[in-house]
Amino acid sequence: MREIVMDTETTGFDPMTGDRMVEIGCVELMNHMPTGRTYHQYINPKRDMPDGAFQVHGLSEEFLRDFPVFEEIADAFLEFIGTSKLVIHNAKFDVPFLNAELGWCKRRLIPDDQAIDTLMIARKKFPGAGNSLDALCRRFGIDNSHRELHGALLDSEILAEVYLELIGGRQPDLVLGGGVERSATSGVADSNWRPRPRPDALPPRLTETETSAHEAFVEKLGENALWKRA
Repeated sequence: MREIVMDTETTGFDPMTGDRMVEIGCVELMNHMPTGRTYHQYINPKRDMPDGAFQVHGLSEEFLRDFPVFEEIADAFLEFIGTSKLVIHNAKFDVPFLNAELGWCKRRLIPDDQAIDTLMIARKKFPGAGNSLDALCRRFGIDNSHRELHGALLDSEILAEVYLELIGGRQPDLVLGGGVERSATSGVADSNWRPRPRPDALPPRLTETETSAHEAFVEKLGENALWKRA
């Protein structure tokens, strides 16, 4: 099962009033485990404003001017996320922004049911408690001391840890990674993985007395006993 944990940064709160997206960060999970694959992109918002008219978590308009506009990165972004579930903290904010940008450049929109909202999960699990990303990090003992400035990729990496705790830990189904091996170099899941032979045989757990008793029991069953068939 592939999931994409993602976060965005924007110039404001409403794309319908001129606010635009300026950063996207994504982290890939396979069977609830990070694969090492990420997607990160700064975006030129193309707002008709003087230099330095806004600054988003340390990203100035002057800094963003040399990066591509959303239409230029839309296809690469959609290819990365595919149809995988999108794990987002407050999806009701990010998805409308994404769909506004996608709609303006005539790309396919993200359906509401593709998103998993960790804010909603946290509110149901901890009603009445603080459920911001920072509050959840404190609750689960996740180190976010390097989060002095918000960044989409950094926040996605932190959110991935929070999400795994919200659903019960890194291996909530006790499947030991889901039986999928990951390349040590690329971190990508290998669907052709097969268990390798054990390098050293396990020591026998039966005593000599138990072995002898079993052999005597089989002898009494005659030549057609299942244990004597080749």
